[in-house]
Amino acid sequence: MKPLKPLLLLLMLSTPWSLAAQQRYFAEKSVVSFFSDGVVEDISATNAKVTSIFDAQDGEVAYLLGVKDFQFVNKTMQIHFNEKYMDSEKFPKSSFQGQIIGFSLAAGGKQDVHAKGKLTLHGVTKEIDVPGTIEVVGNRLALKSKFIVKLSDYNIKIPQLVWQNIAQQVEVTLDFMYRPL
Repeated sequence: MKPLKPLLLLLMLSTPWSLAAQQRYFAEKSVVSFFSDGVVEDISATNAKVTSIFDAQDGEVAYLLGVKDFQFVNKTMQIHFNEKYMDSEKFPKSSFQGQIIGFSLAAGGKQDVHAKGKLTLHGVTKEIDVPGTIEVVGNRLALKSKFIVKLSDYNIKIPQLVWQNIAQQVEVTLDFMYRPL
């Protein structure tokens, strides 16, 4: 069993889920990516090993990802990301737990929603409220969101030597495809 699975199970057990099984959805190997518009060069990475659960009846949602699972085109950037910025050994996971507001399974189609809850990143937990969409695609749900994360909000320090190269905020993109649980 991968280390991520027990943590997700623990997260699932600590979340008050409805007994209506047909309302619960699971997303495995969904994608979280980020983009930083740097002065010298842009920085982007993708994590395709994200796991999430969503209860469409009450809107409860959670996701969990391994920080080291972000993949960069430039492997040196990946090493610096994990060792110098994210302290991945000390803070190996990032998570979100909250509620999606504005979604109705009965309404079908694509719906504008927002997620409100707690994002934990680099050992810091903050309340966030971010926009997104959920689209009903057959018996699946496609969730998409794009939002900004300020590095200083999560105590992510940029070394003085490279502060001009790295933006103080990153654009985070979520792309989850849920299937019935």
